[in-house]
Amino acid sequence: MTTLVLVAKEPIAGRVKTRLHPPFSLVQAAQLAAACLADTLQALDGLPATRRILLIDGVVAPLTGWQQWRQPSGSLDERIAWCLDRLAEPMLLVGMDTPHLDQQVLAPAFAWPEQVDAFFGPAEDGGFWALGLRRPNGGLVRGVPMSQPDTGRHQLDRLAGAGLRVQLLPTMRDIDCAADLTVAVPRAPRLAAALADSGVVVAG
Repeated sequence: MTTLVLVAKEPIAGRVKTRLHPPFSLVQAAQLAAACLADTLQALDGLPATRRILLIDGVVAPLTGWQQWRQPSGSLDERIAWCLDRLAEPMLLVGMDTPHLDQQVLAPAFAWPEQVDAFFGPAEDGGFWALGLRRPNGGLVRGVPMSQPDTGRHQLDRLAGAGLRVQLLPTMRDIDCAADLTVAVPRAPRLAAALADSGVVVAG
């Protein structure tokens, strides 16, 4: 029994994927963000989650099978911690920046091997793209500095310091800048279509 949490932001021009501007316009960056969200939802489809929560900054149209929880105010660590403190069952949290993820990589988080208390997916930029906890606890995230090159290290240290047995997931590349798109589009069809529609050519 695992609750799946997807952390996302409403794709509004000027508020999402601003590091894609330039070479993309802010409107195009928002369109790419919307495609990332759609592809991530598709990539997560089929995982045997007992509950699905979209932890959203903003508002999106209702999604079948997903509860929408509005993110509270505060820093990202506080918003994630707020969510964890409201869950009592095992959970897996992912973001919308890795629409090219392989759901099979996440399958162990829905079986919870006896020797695993947490799953951790490092990101190439030093952050993390996935976090699973057998026993959710906001204190395991609250206070971890986010959006820094050492965010992942701090988060992993927090888990280890709590005595949790951590299983690492494969390292993934977040979509932050234009060059990152070339890694994702082979496994993200909506993102590939949005990139093609933009007319912008990016190099990996």
